Amino acid sequence: MSLKEQLNEDLKNAMREKEIVKRDSIRAINTMIKQIEVDERRVLEDDEIIKLIQKGIKQREEAISQYSAASRDDLVQKEKEQVDIFMQYLPKQLSDDELEIGMKEVINQVGATTIKDMGKVMGAASKKFAGVADGKRINEMVKKLLA
Repeated sequence: MSLKEQLNEDLKNAMREKEIVKRDSIRAINTMIKQIEVDERRVLEDDEIIKLIQKGIKQREEAISQYSAASRDDLVQKEKEQVDIFMQYLPKQLSDDELEIGMKEVINQVGATTIKDMGKVMGAASKKFAGVADGKRINEMVKKLLA
């Protein structure tokens, strides 16, 4: 079953079960998908949908930090619930240990030795870990290993 089919099935179930947050979160994902499919007149593949979901998570995390600064705990909670639901549609994320092992391999492959080589490492690592680790975690791990 494709990711898009899974989303539609889960949307139907959320509507039947009256799970408002899940329903709204899945609708937000579907809206992002439809936007691109209509604008570019093509059907998105699962890996492209995963990137959209990651983008949605990043947007919601930024909103969480802004709502926290404004002491809007009600909106912070709503955004956190949406992030949790978005995360359900991503592949299993790598643990820090798994990411570190993978990053060491990438660093050896590109021959990086100093923090100046960070660009080369980030390029290779971003492709290798697409969907299973976000860019922020990859960046932090590169800095840690090349420092």
